[in-house]
Amino acid sequence: MYTLDTNTVLHYFREVWVGVLGSQNAKRRQVEYEQFLAAAEVLPFDSAAGRRAAELRHVLERRGEGIGPLDTLITATALSHNATLVTRNLREFGRVQGLKLVDWYG
Repeated sequence: MYTLDTNTVLHYFREVWVGVLGSQNAKRRQVEYEQFLAAAEVLPFDSAAGRRAAELRHVLERRGEGIGPLDTLITATALSHNATLVTRNLREFGRVQGLKLVDWYG
């Protein structure tokens, strides 16, 4: 399972919409794109992820390697669902032990 970081999602939307709007059959491409989005699963940020986020923040800040608050939530969600995080920000997320990372654009 993969979890997408915000920068990956934003890059994807920019690229896809350019392709949809530039297509010779933009209406059909838009329907296909919306069908794809409907099939994507949104992972819940539940109590397990909340606890994981607090633990993660505590550990990273004690080491002087804190990451941003939203990145902490994204990381905790990926960890609590045992998912690989897709991101372009390997440097920051790489501080988190046990987090599986991949950069689809690197």
